[in-house]
Amino acid sequence: MKIFETKTAPNPRRVRMFLAEKGLLDKVEFVQVDLPKGENLTPEFQAMNPMKKVPVMQLDDGNCVAETMAICRYFEELYPEKPLMGTTPLEKAQLEQWQRWLDYYFFMPTGMCFQHTSGYFKDRMNPIKEWGEEAGRQTESFFGFLDQHLEGREFIHGDDVTAADITAFCTVDFAKVVDIRITPEQKNLQAWYDRMKARPSAKA
Repeated sequence: MKIFETKTAPNPRRVRMFLAEKGLLDKVEFVQVDLPKGENLTPEFQAMNPMKKVPVMQLDDGNCVAETMAICRYFEELYPEKPLMGTTPLEKAQLEQWQRWLDYYFFMPTGMCFQHTSGYFKDRMNPIKEWGEEAGRQTESFFGFLDQHLEGREFIHGDDVTAADITAFCTVDFAKVVDIRITPEQKNLQAWYDRMKARPSAKA
């Protein structure tokens, strides 16, 4: 199978870290897509994902799956060993809750701050600087929320790393491109980040 990605982008990194935690990186061929050149806008790419986003997984039979967590869910179901999305109904529900929080209130504002203040995609969108700045403030607020939540905890949910930790870690790194970083006062968040950065999957 193939995964079409842009290695510098945060969503593909989430998938690579997920696969690395499960020891599955060798199961996939990664194909690079040049976003600045618009390779994601071609008819061939849109046939795989009409939303024109990376990553996209293409199975050997031609079926395609887009969206980061949908791809991760495929591998979680196919290779349930070392579960990263919960095992019991309650764990699965709580991790889905966390994933929604992280996607909507952390990852998305970070992305909006980047898109609307950097000008990176100004050739294909109408950046609104004020919205980007507001999104940046929302991102900073979630940093504080995570710091409070992580007091006395090793991971975001449960006793081991999960998909929620992967999403949060990749978002913290993504936020650096818009100059949003863990503050010296956020010691719980910093300790968690250091633990995540030390994992081999962080280098995937």
